[in-house]
Amino acid sequence: MAGRRPLSTCWTLFLSLVILLGCFIIPGVSVKHENFKKCSQSGFCKRNRAYADDVSAKGASWSSPYELDSSSIQFKDGQLQGTILKSISAEEKVKLPLVVSFLESGVARVVIDEEKRINGDIELRHNSRARKERYNESEKWVIVGGLELSKSATVESETEAGVTKVLYGPENAYQAVIRHAPFDVEFKRDGQTHVQLNNKGYLNMEHWRPKVDAPEGDDEQKPEQEDEGTWWEETFGGNTDSKPRGPESVGLDITFPGYNHVFGIPEHADSMSLRETRGGSGNHDEPYRLYNADVFEYELNSPMTLYGAIPLMQAHRAGSTVGVFWLNAAETWIDIVKTTSTANPLSLGVGSKMDTQSHWFSEAGQIDLFVFLGPTPQEISKKYGELTGYTQLPQHFAIAYHQCRWNYITDEDVKDVDRNFDKYQIPYDVIWLDLEYLDDRKYFVWDPLTFPNPIGMEEQLDDTERKLVVLIDPHIKNKEKYAISEELQSKNLATLNKDGEIYEGWCWPGSSHWVDCFNPEARKWWKSLFKYEKFKGTLSNVFIWNDMNEPSVFNGPETTMPKDNLHHGNWEHRDIHNVNGITLVNATYDGLLERKKGELRRPFILTRSYYAGAQRMSAMWTGDNQATWEHLAMSLPMVLNNGISGFPFAGADVGGFFHNPSKDLLTRWYQTGIWYPFFRAHAHIDTRRREPYLISEPHRSIIAQAIRLRYQLLPAWYTAFHEASVNGTPIVRPQFYAHPSDEAGFAIDDQLYLGSTGILTKPVVSEGTTTAEIYIADDEKYYDYFDYTVYQGGGKRHTVPAPLEKVPILMQGGHVIPRKDRPRRSSGLMKWDPYTLVVVLDKNSEADGTLYVDDGETFDYERGAYIHRRFHYQDSALSSEDIGTQGPKTADYQKAMANVRVERVVVVDPPKEWQEKTIVTVIEDGAKIASTASIEYYDQQGGKAPYAVVKNPNVSIGKNWRIEF
Repeated sequence: MAGRRPLSTCWTLFLSLVILLGCFIIPGVSVKHENFKKCSQSGFCKRNRAYADDVSAKGASWSSPYELDSSSIQFKDGQLQGTILKSISAEEKVKLPLVVSFLESGVARVVIDEEKRINGDIELRHNSRARKERYNESEKWVIVGGLELSKSATVESETEAGVTKVLYGPENAYQAVIRHAPFDVEFKRDGQTHVQLNNKGYLNMEHWRPKVDAPEGDDEQKPEQEDEGTWWEETFGGNTDSKPRGPESVGLDITFPGYNHVFGIPEHADSMSLRETRGGSGNHDEPYRLYNADVFEYELNSPMTLYGAIPLMQAHRAGSTVGVFWLNAAETWIDIVKTTSTANPLSLGVGSKMDTQSHWFSEAGQIDLFVFLGPTPQEISKKYGELTGYTQLPQHFAIAYHQCRWNYITDEDVKDVDRNFDKYQIPYDVIWLDLEYLDDRKYFVWDPLTFPNPIGMEEQLDDTERKLVVLIDPHIKNKEKYAISEELQSKNLATLNKDGEIYEGWCWPGSSHWVDCFNPEARKWWKSLFKYEKFKGTLSNVFIWNDMNEPSVFNGPETTMPKDNLHHGNWEHRDIHNVNGITLVNATYDGLLERKKGELRRPFILTRSYYAGAQRMSAMWTGDNQATWEHLAMSLPMVLNNGISGFPFAGADVGGFFHNPSKDLLTRWYQTGIWYPFFRAHAHIDTRRREPYLISEPHRSIIAQAIRLRYQLLPAWYTAFHEASVNGTPIVRPQFYAHPSDEAGFAIDDQLYLGSTGILTKPVVSEGTTTAEIYIADDEKYYDYFDYTVYQGGGKRHTVPAPLEKVPILMQGGHVIPRKDRPRRSSGLMKWDPYTLVVVLDKNSEADGTLYVDDGETFDYERGAYIHRRFHYQDSALSSEDIGTQGPKTADYQKAMANVRVERVVVVDPPKEWQEKTIVTVIEDGAKIASTASIEYYDQQGGKAPYAVVKNPNVSIGKNWRIEF
């Protein structure tokens, strides 16, 4: 049994850690590649790549060892079961149970396991207490619905021998073609193949086998024998992984025939359209890696792993989007290769098509994947969201501006920052506290010297409806008389090492233990820590930041936890690594729900580590970026990629975490950050203070103007958040998502649309640039947001002026955009303010838009306490209709909102005849007697569209009404 380290050893480690951390904060240091594995240093990655190379080299002579036993196939109630046989030799075959589920949603699920491990018929090495099965509980943390089996899926009765065909999906328009020998599967929609599994023959499940030690002195490698060098243990960076179950990786090739672009699999600092990974000009040499890690000062244009992992890949071409979701929480690598095939080799480009082949391999667990046949990006978002959950509808304050740095050093410092935002009339909603608010870095305990009166600080914030977010990480300081540490240990709630002792590692507090939120008792305990009487010094306007939850371990392999550590149920850390972070977020979320009996408010949590499903509980940010123009530019594809991957509440540190941005860079970053769904400024402890009010003019006013623009558009943002929460659509959308048939836009990832508003922006992300080249896909008119300059012409780029003081924004014709134009100190103070509706007419003189409003705090909207309106302009009339669903709280909420009115309607590009109009007719709630409102028409020259303004129509935002022009 491992005992506690001697005191002298602890001091040596502590001093080493201090030196290490000192290295961490030297400006200019970039990512330490030697701390993180490349594929050639990861045994299972190297083996699976070599396997693929061997298969490819053998070509037609290759014979896959995997065959579906035809006699084992059963089909019942939308599910096919059978056994795949892996031939080891003529005499030995390994049984791999197969389950293919055809879901009511039209999604198909393929699961392959290993019979011996399921039955526990294996031997563990090193007297390990680890589980013998392949990990099969990712679903427990990730999947929340959508698993209902299809009632209509059927096996085709007439098929050739050795093939099973299943019809499923809407009107049975989908087909799964399952070939028995060798085993592979084609997924077809409308008779065309869109996804192929094992088409290349890379299926590889490393079955259990006993370790056979070679006779002493016999080091000779036998011909054709596999290299066992990393089967039984693996060393990296001075840490040895004991691998008690031996080799157990899973690999599979997934091909998208006819698809050139694939997106997704965040998190990587790379373009949205994923690159090839087998070398060549402009390509990567390494596979994309998914292994949540604390990567210090990460590099750009890289497939290197970062803090989060969502193994959802979408393939897109004109008129079709399909996808796969690889449900595996272990370390995963993905190779991508694109090949062109032509019907006539002499006529390239004529009848040619691009196939994208992806090769997925994970260190442990099952093969468990979902196949989505689209055919639209929106359909992928919806079906994936049905499985993993849609993004939370956050409290309204969470979508406004957040002010953070490491660190505000006293409660008086916080109050002073708060007062200065008001002094300079810059709105903000949330201020954040990093590590230094803690007493000796003990979570849940305020520093009594620097934060002696946290309640007074929180009360000052509350006076202007502002909130506080504080850091709570999963590592607990290992210290006597620290009650939380003593409870963690005495109640056996911590993660264990391979020997079953409490694991000790090093993080911000020094020697630390990690709460094991896979343990139901640990989650119950963690939830209790957030109660007001337990977390003393907190009020209801305090929320939580879960950082370092990959988990980050300063002295661990790859700055994380050893893979042979043990979690609840004796699962190894290797099995659950990528889902580890969201188990903490899950427990924190439940803790914020239960702070006080009878007080139920929507939690707000920011997480750094994430996996599929984290969107239900939290926001994310892209981690420790740098104050460079390149990092600013990369933030857009990173945020957009998270959005299409089901986690749209995403952002990047405005200004860059490391180093000091120039005033121009900081200004452009704010103008970009207002388009992140999660909009927070943050900075390292060694950077200069850069609160917006500290920046000299004219930059201060330009930044303030950008922040106010975010606040002006909060009604549109909140409506987009609501839409994401009910159907999974991204809050900010890339070009291919908005225009899925325009091939010229598929690779564009530096401009975005805000929800369904038609607002198109391309932030300036390069130094000294004073124009933006905005690509317009369609032939609608687009109008400059500020002066209504007209841009028209599909399939080309338009030069939009973008001097430093201007954010390049266009409005697509055909939309009604809700705004609030009165500047306030926080979004909470805007709650009862009137609305402005901007009606941007399309070429048919029509426009549509929606508005969603609720109390922004509670869950009462689930019982009807909300307003959901559709605005429609047609035939010279603007109408508002209810598209909500009545509930027990509807009437009370609408009564409370009765006096919230529309104060202005702006119509962009109205008919010339309106020049003669002075009044419009207003009919509210079917009133028999109509009222009137004044209208003013403004003609413009020089390529600018005219506009008209209806002043004070005085209609309620929550009622039916009609304005006739």
